[in-house]
Amino acid sequence: MKAKHLRLILGDQLNPSHSWFECVDPDVIYVIAELHQEATYTKHHIQKITAFFSAMAHFAQELKSKGHRVCYLTLDDTAQYQDINQLIHTLVSEYASETFAYQRPDEFRLRAQLTGLSDQSDLPVYEADSEHFLLPFDELSNHFKADTHVRMENFYRYMRKRFSILMDGETPVGGAWNFDANNRQSFNKSDIKLIPEPLIFENSADAYLQRIKKHNIQTIGHVATSVSYPVNREQSLVLLDYFCQHQLANFGNFQDAMTAASPYAWSLYHSRLSFSLNCKMISPMEVIQAALNTYQNAEGKITLPQIEGFIRQILGWREYVRGMYWANMPDYAQQNFLHARRNLPAWFWNSDTKMDCLKSAISQSLEHAYAHHIQRLMITGNFALLAGLAPGQVDEWYLGIYIDAIEWVELPNTRGMALFADGGWIATKPYAASGNYVNKMSDYCKNCHYNVKEKLGLNACPLNSLYWNFIDQHYDKFSSNQRMSFPIRNWNKMEEAQKDKIRNKAAELLNDLDKL
Repeated sequence: MKAKHLRLILGDQLNPSHSWFECVDPDVIYVIAELHQEATYTKHHIQKITAFFSAMAHFAQELKSKGHRVCYLTLDDTAQYQDINQLIHTLVSEYASETFAYQRPDEFRLRAQLTGLSDQSDLPVYEADSEHFLLPFDELSNHFKADTHVRMENFYRYMRKRFSILMDGETPVGGAWNFDANNRQSFNKSDIKLIPEPLIFENSADAYLQRIKKHNIQTIGHVATSVSYPVNREQSLVLLDYFCQHQLANFGNFQDAMTAASPYAWSLYHSRLSFSLNCKMISPMEVIQAALNTYQNAEGKITLPQIEGFIRQILGWREYVRGMYWANMPDYAQQNFLHARRNLPAWFWNSDTKMDCLKSAISQSLEHAYAHHIQRLMITGNFALLAGLAPGQVDEWYLGIYIDAIEWVELPNTRGMALFADGGWIATKPYAASGNYVNKMSDYCKNCHYNVKEKLGLNACPLNSLYWNFIDQHYDKFSSNQRMSFPIRNWNKMEEAQKDKIRNKAAELLNDLDKL
């Protein structure tokens, strides 16, 4: 049957509120497809693939139930096509379509690919907005410039004012723009007992697992027979409500805290809404409004630092990294300011390391396809920074292992924030830390094979010598950075003999990272 207009919906464009769906048009057919190119452009966590495929299938069914025409294709249907463009050309021909339209992809590679369709045929090709983000795409260039540091705090304040979020006229509610200093508590024993059980779902993954195996899609991570994340809007709203009722009251306090002493150590007070948001099943503003409504009706049980800390993640950071991504692509993916070259240790793929902090964060990532932001930045990211791991390899690991990882959000967080590979476009200093930080913010060090108090010796925490070696190796780059003045001064105060011992210890570790 013919379709005058062919429209493509990607796996992260599952927005039921998009204007495309306001009315049913029999001349329009929507294409939703499991694609080999998307399942294989990096080696993904198997739970990530099953979650995306499941969410896509649910969205296709939802559109059909509302009367829309949908062409839903599985890996079986698309295996014969080299890439998405070849598939689109075939479908346009089959449906005798007169126009093709797509929503603007959030990834540079996909936008470049789809933009190229108009050069490959005379078919009219149209790009629509995804109607998801708070800051319009055309306004990004007003706030973000290529190769330029943009201070997130300034952008965040602009967004607070623009959308009148936690504002009292022109001034912030509570007299301060952020309460980050209040958001650095660690857990004590009584706190750990109060950590809420995470809400998980049981969406069958069997059909998707069978197809992944049949088509020999190479994956990483623990195989789960069900998708525990929301795969439709209804479930996403349930998870949002659960966060507001059970986790928001302590989100700010413990957003940087870590523990290995709770069965819920992998979830803590984090919303885990990122997959739903990044697939566009829910919008950032409705998440913000739900959290604000809960805060305003909590009769003081939720404090300002808790709600502000959460709002900053959605209204500030999420919109900010998107802007930094588009301002700097495709060059961003080539940045390597610190000339890092080492290969990832083998234990990044199996968590078989004696360092409890990394073992915990990586084993959790392999089991759940998830780790919260401070584990990504200050555990795996910090180690990758100190060890000088190659940014391209680190990018691939982060992009593949996390269920919410799409390049627009992964790349600035990894290459910019964690690795300082952009030389300061995002962060004003590298987020480098010794074992002392891990010990302060977690209980990982308590039963670790290594001693967090020691810099040298067989059982010394590797992060300690690697940290000071990092300062030494990049001394010239950071000696004039005011935010690095404290570690630089401390390094300068050390006796030369002590410095040599640290350099030698670090060299020993770096020469055999697989054995740590």
